[in-house]
Amino acid sequence: MVGRIIETLDCVGEGVAWLRANRPEFGPVLEACPDLPLRRKKDGFETLLNAIVGQQVSVAAADAIWRRLVAAKLTGPRKIIWATDEDLRAAGLSSQKVRYARALAEARIDFKGLRGAPNEEVIATLTEVTGIGVWTAEIYAMFSLGRADVFAHGDLALQEAAKHMLNLDKRPTEREMRALAEPWSPWRSVAARALWAYYRVVKQREGIR
Repeated sequence: MVGRIIETLDCVGEGVAWLRANRPEFGPVLEACPDLPLRRKKDGFETLLNAIVGQQVSVAAADAIWRRLVAAKLTGPRKIIWATDEDLRAAGLSSQKVRYARALAEARIDFKGLRGAPNEEVIATLTEVTGIGVWTAEIYAMFSLGRADVFAHGDLALQEAAKHMLNLDKRPTEREMRALAEPWSPWRSVAARALWAYYRVVKQREGIR
């Protein structure tokens, strides 16, 4: 089952209303963060390549590299396959990310097919590609496919925000976060949006690109 798809801000609002009514721990968070973003992105190759570009670098650096790739017209799978390593490195990709970009291009993912696939299948398909981890796959499911009941359990910003919301002594581990987020189903993706917004309030910096 694909489940509910978040397509508009009204869908986000429906999730917010559910959290307010059913999960009182989110009350203060939603008061502090009343306007949650939609964060929908297009699906497909470019979005995943952009995610690879953003791994382990600052937001500013990732944006600069992406602009260079766009300017060089190196954002499609065929262009990545045809480009030399020197072309890709000149655009700002490290040797490791050149390998990841090529792996993604050569994977020939059926992106249209993923639109109708269950969340578990989406994540399993994407993580088969070298350079795409569970976090990237979960973010893709949330924002590119609009899945309402996906959560990035390994995300440090979400863990830190949950720690503050729940008054925990320490930041929860990924395993602990899975258990904590379970009661937020079927709107875990909206819960994630709320916690990212709360992280910005608590830490005065962005938790997600």
